[in-house]
Formats: sequence, C-alpha cells, structure tokens
Amino acid sequence: MDPSRHPCAEDRGAVDRDEELLLAVLNSAPVVDGQREDRLAGASGRRLARDWGGTGSAAELDRLRHARDALQAVVRGDAAAVAELAAVVDGAVRTPRVTADGVVWELRVPHDDRLPVDAVLAWSTVTARLPGRLRPCANAECELFLLDRSRPGTAKWCSMATCGNRMKARAHAQRVRD
Repeated sequence: MDPSRHPCAEDRGAVDRDEELLLAVLNSAPVVDGQREDRLAGASGRRLARDWGGTGSAAELDRLRHARDALQAVVRGDAAAVAELAAVVDGAVRTPRVTADGVVWELRVPHDDRLPVDAVLAWSTVTARLPGRLRPCANAECELFLLDRSRPGTAKWCSMATCGNRMKARAHAQRVRD
C-alpha cells in the first residue's frame, strides 16, 4: 500500500488511527526516482486530507505541510523544530464531553487547523506510547519514516522489500570489493 494513502479509520481504535495518521502525514513526501514528491499538493493532498476527516482546502494543506515538515525535523532530531510544533497546536483546546460510554475529548480549533493539530497530537501519543520506536528510514536516500513494532526494537528500514534489500545488497557489494 502507498505509505501516504490510508483510508479513514473511523472503526479502528484511536491508537491505530494515531499511528496511521502520523505515518500518512510523515510519509507524504517520498523520494520517487530520485526526486522528492509532495503528496500534500494538488489532488493527492486533497484526497489524503479528506480521507482523514479534513477539508482538503488550500489553507488546510499549507498548514498540514508545515506540520509535516516540523514533525519530520523533530523525528530526525532537530530540537529547534519543537517550537514549530508548538505553533501548530497553539490555541487548540480539548474539552470533555460525557456520554453514556464515558468521557470523549473534543478538539476545538478552526476547521483548517484540525488535521494539522490531529497530526501533532498523534505524534505526541505515539511517541509517549512507543518511545524510540518512531524513526526515519536508515537508507539516506529515503525520506520515509517507520514505526518499529518489532520485539527487539531494531527495525532500520521503512520496508525490508525495498530499502532493506538495497542497503544489504550495497553492504554485501562493498564487502566483496574490499
């Protein structure tokens, strides 16, 4: 499945939805044939936003692109980008609503800010629940991110079938040359 294209997850648990939303946003700028492709632009961006409950408006996609870039920087270890994430959620408010099933927290933000704020909140939830498991692919030519669900926590590549095999083949070729 295309890493940036995930169906809306209404019937899945909130945790799975957070993981999927976060990876969909982080992986919306893959390298294809050596060129970075922005899948938050044009029709693909509108489709991704709508799949996740957004409007797909130009303003929303601009804000989502800004949130994605800040999230990518933070995951790569750029501490300065944390301030950019703070700006994304600035003014967001969660209010409780009691239902027969329990307390539901409702996010109150301008409509075009909802999806970018959701993405930052998903990052916060995922990194708190799975510390150290969200990381960039170890292939320097790849711009994708992975959520390491392996027991030992040693996954390196976004996909063993693509980046993993490439990197192992390169390492083998280097050993043969040396």
